[in-house]
Amino acid sequence: MKSIPKLNLNEFPYITHDKLRYGDTDKQGHVNNAVFTTFYETGRVEIVYEPKHHILNQNCSFVIAHIEMNFIAEIHWPGKLEIGTGITKIGNSSVTFLQSLYQDGKLVSTSESVLVQVNNDTKKSEALSQDSKNRLEKYMMNR
Repeated sequence: MKSIPKLNLNEFPYITHDKLRYGDTDKQGHVNNAVFTTFYETGRVEIVYEPKHHILNQNCSFVIAHIEMNFIAEIHWPGKLEIGTGITKIGNSSVTFLQSLYQDGKLVSTSESVLVQVNNDTKKSEALSQDSKNRLEKYMMNR
């Protein structure tokens, strides 16, 4: 397992947030680790499914091929969570994301994930268009 870098929020090209819900908590009184994947999803979908970006080919969707997370600190309700998202690699049909979660300015989790564009009929990967790759470039990490 490779190390996911611990970055400051302002090092990410895209920043968004999620509101914490009481229903996200578990019996220990903190946000359940299973909900972290939903927070990371928020950061990714605001890039790849935003209609003005036109990333997907017609009749295609993205599937998660890989996700890795590090849990650094607990998240507590109530509150808001900041989500930093950047792209580290654009492949033929895949996009690799680097993301981090922050509560009250404190790093609480890191993640790396790979999304693959898949044709909805054939269920096979489909190459990203050059146009889509160009649009994704603006979210590349400066590393």
